[in-house]
Amino acid sequence: MNKVFRKIHLWLSVPVGLIITVICLTGAALVFERDITESLDPELYKVTYTDGNAPLPPSELVAAIRRQVPDSLELLSLQLPGERDGVCMATFKGTGKRSLSVNPYTGEVNGWTKSYPFFQTMRKLHRWLMDPPAYKGAKSAGKVIVGVTTLVMVVILVSGVAIWVPRTRKALKNRLLVSCTKGWRRFWYDSHVSLGIYATLFLLVMALTGLTWSFQWYRTAAYGLFGVSTARPAMSAPQQRGKEKQDKKPEFDYAVWDAVVSELQVRYSSYASISLTAGKAQVNKPGNMRSSDTAAFDARTGEITSVTAYDDIPRAQKMKGWFYAFHTGSWGGMTTKALYFLAAFIGGILPLSGYYLWLKKKRRPSRKKEL
Repeated sequence: MNKVFRKIHLWLSVPVGLIITVICLTGAALVFERDITESLDPELYKVTYTDGNAPLPPSELVAAIRRQVPDSLELLSLQLPGERDGVCMATFKGTGKRSLSVNPYTGEVNGWTKSYPFFQTMRKLHRWLMDPPAYKGAKSAGKVIVGVTTLVMVVILVSGVAIWVPRTRKALKNRLLVSCTKGWRRFWYDSHVSLGIYATLFLLVMALTGLTWSFQWYRTAAYGLFGVSTARPAMSAPQQRGKEKQDKKPEFDYAVWDAVVSELQVRYSSYASISLTAGKAQVNKPGNMRSSDTAAFDARTGEITSVTAYDDIPRAQKMKGWFYAFHTGSWGGMTTKALYFLAAFIGGILPLSGYYLWLKKKRRPSRKKEL
């Protein structure tokens, strides 16, 4: 049986090994994207706080923002920080994922957040091999190749574990250590075997969660394991007609947000941030799992009419956040990010060390024949 697993492991790894290296190394580069981006532009994410400073109410922040940006920009949301040295983030229609950083105490605009070309390239390689779909949800050759390779990678990892299982205690010790004194071939062999087993669990988690973005059938099956359906309820004809008629909305009175925030701050002693839109407010809780309570309010008075706690939100709405957190390693903060980075880096090196060992083994017989 061991021979069967060895053949499966080898002949699946040979054709897709380099693609696995690209996927893993680019994934490793993306683990700390947010942390690196914030450290490169600290003025966009932190402000200087002095005792006695009081943040401006949302309506005054909106007025200050409007004085500093073109009138053509339509404000969509305003995110208020929970930390004293945090910044407000404003989003606008038609600006993509960029946000405008604003000082919550003065209303002064700090600048637009940005994504660096290096990380943009890493993301395109990681998800689509530089062949992004024409639109969200569409297929592309790169997306399919990444998805199929990830599926194959799961089989490679499982077969690798089956091969690794030692028969004796001495063999177990050897397969958990890396020798640095017995030549390059032994070093790469130990690295492939030992580091591979340490990284396998993390690589499996990354692969199995990442596949939910590659294939609809896999996403349906994965959600189904947790008793969640991915089917969206059909919108009735009256609702569709009503939606079409809502093209022109009355101008929103941002003073309403002042009352909403005041009431939320009474209800919540601590929070990571409060995100405000014309229709609702989200209280984002501290932590790494993207959990938030949603508050509905009267658009005329700002009185909160209902609060939907995160625990009461349907599981289907939580699943994407859970899969994202476990795919990126953000679920455990800096510790799990570091572990995911190391695992992804090792995952990128494993195919290269595997190629090295395979080529070395193929050359041996020919050398003996020459002698």
